[in-house]
Amino acid sequence: MNGNLEYYKVFYHVASLGSITLAADKLCISQPAVSQTIRQLEQSLDSRLFLRTPKGVRLTREGEVFYDYVKAGLENIWNGETVLKRMRDLDTGEVRIGASDMTLQFYLLPYLEQFHELYPGIKVTVSNGPTPETLGFLYQGKIDFGVVSTPFEARNQVVSTDVKEIRNVFVAGEKFRHLEGKVLDYEILKELPCIFLEKPTSTRIFMDDYLASHNVVVEPEFELSTSDMIVQFAMRNLGVGCVMSEFAQAELEKGNLIELKFREEMPKRHFSLVTDKKLPMSTAGNRLLRLMMNDISENYEEYK
Repeated sequence: MNGNLEYYKVFYHVASLGSITLAADKLCISQPAVSQTIRQLEQSLDSRLFLRTPKGVRLTREGEVFYDYVKAGLENIWNGETVLKRMRDLDTGEVRIGASDMTLQFYLLPYLEQFHELYPGIKVTVSNGPTPETLGFLYQGKIDFGVVSTPFEARNQVVSTDVKEIRNVFVAGEKFRHLEGKVLDYEILKELPCIFLEKPTSTRIFMDDYLASHNVVVEPEFELSTSDMIVQFAMRNLGVGCVMSEFAQAELEKGNLIELKFREEMPKRHFSLVTDKKLPMSTAGNRLLRLMMNDISENYEEYK
């Protein structure tokens, strides 16, 4: 194989235009330089590639076979360069994000809507899963970044920035109205049917650890995969549910649920953006992250 890609470019243009003169004009080089290049390529391949005609040149049989391969190869390279340029210009490309139902619904969606309006050609893929699963996707390079909820443990290369404060609440339906307005101790949860998220979500880990710090261990009657379902179960008086406050807000305002008050409120948590310093991020992913970090831009340097 001849190592000089320019030889193949010259061959391609001479063959496609059928003229050494036109090829020289196209490539902005002299006709003798084009002729010399073709001779050198023929010598290196030990094959005659062109025949001269009164109107220019035409391919030999060997030249026709060779041209099909050169054409496919060069056009693939040029198409690749075009795609890369479009990715840099954000005409196309892909953003891969990891997020839970909670972080997607109450933080990420408005940013995705804004990003899509700015860059409609960018494909956005969301890998849906709890925080531990999202961190796993990040380590494996399957996502550009994740939106997770605290608390969590991550490897040293993970950069985390808190972006939104969240609060956990205990809610219940009409059957538990007698508890409304009372200041309760967490011990009472041992006596009540409970509805919790399944393990190992960050919300469940946080709640179990917090209750354990008060010497309270609860075995829930129901373990569900989504907070929306916890709200629905609580409204049907199946027990006391623990969810992020925003999941229950609408039903609390309607009076379909009550919020239980405890002597000591559970600590606030956060949604956090997480990236891996050891892994490259796509151009489109970097642009979306910039958009999301706009309000706390002084921290963005950590992601570069």
